[in-house]
Amino acid sequence: MVDPSQLYNEMQFSMSRSSGAGGQHVNKVETRVELRFDIAGSQILTSSQKSLLMNRLTGKLTKDGVLIIASERTRSQSRNKADCVEKFHKLLEDASKPRKKRIATRPSLRSRKKRLENKKRHAQKKQDRKKPDL
Repeated sequence: MVDPSQLYNEMQFSMSRSSGAGGQHVNKVETRVELRFDIAGSQILTSSQKSLLMNRLTGKLTKDGVLIIASERTRSQSRNKADCVEKFHKLLEDASKPRKKRIATRPSLRSRKKRLENKKRHAQKKQDRKKPDL
């Protein structure tokens, strides 16, 4: 995978007023930082890397393939910007790791018996609630 620091030139930052506590400071200063990264339009990523990221980060992308990460943890704009970049690095690292293939296993005999016992107990509980037939 590409070194995330190389992608810094393709990141777009926008600032806005943060929500939450902070008194007058919150109303005056734009400390919330939003990082936007266009995966589809990236010049540095290869097409295979783009498709991998698009598949793995599907839920975090807009319709246009733009990744948006926001931070308003601190009262400092620069720290929030650094936090966004850190989140971005972590996200790329996690998305580019190869996935472990799941090994299919069967439930043990004990777990199957326990499941059937619980089903019988639950069914009996339901039967006990019915009105008796006369």
